[in-house]
Amino acid sequence: MPLPPENVWDYPRPPRLERVPQRLRIDFAGRTVAGTTAAWRVLETSYPPAYYLPPGSFSGCALEPAPGGSLCEWKGRARYWTLRVGDRRAEAAAWSYPAPTPAFAPLRDHLAVHAGRVDACFVDGEQVRPQPGGFYGGWITANLIGPFKGMPGSAGW
Repeated sequence: MPLPPENVWDYPRPPRLERVPQRLRIDFAGRTVAGTTAAWRVLETSYPPAYYLPPGSFSGCALEPAPGGSLCEWKGRARYWTLRVGDRRAEAAAWSYPAPTPAFAPLRDHLAVHAGRVDACFVDGEQVRPQPGGFYGGWITANLIGPFKGMPGSAGW
């Protein structure tokens, strides 16, 4: 069943955390490396949702600490992860919050993945498009209405 339309400009600020009933899947290096129906998503004005999967939903791959990190004013300090299957690596393809702020405590150690750094990501069988801009990790599904943060000219939004 298609997802109902959502305008990202109707999403709240500060962001909201909500459970995801849909099945999420991540493919990399010719295999499915993650799948779950127990994920969370973060909704924030002008951003496509970022999806956070429990660490136990990853299998057949290695998650290795990656250099760097970032600070989100809402969620706290992020840690980056490189995804590896055999000799194939997706550098800093995932991020997590080991000690999130109280409002985002359910995200502790869950992993979000940049759709553009792996082979494919899916929400209920629909392949998503990565959020533009390289830094942002939102997943764009057909039901989302933009424009989206990360597009050229959106730096001042």
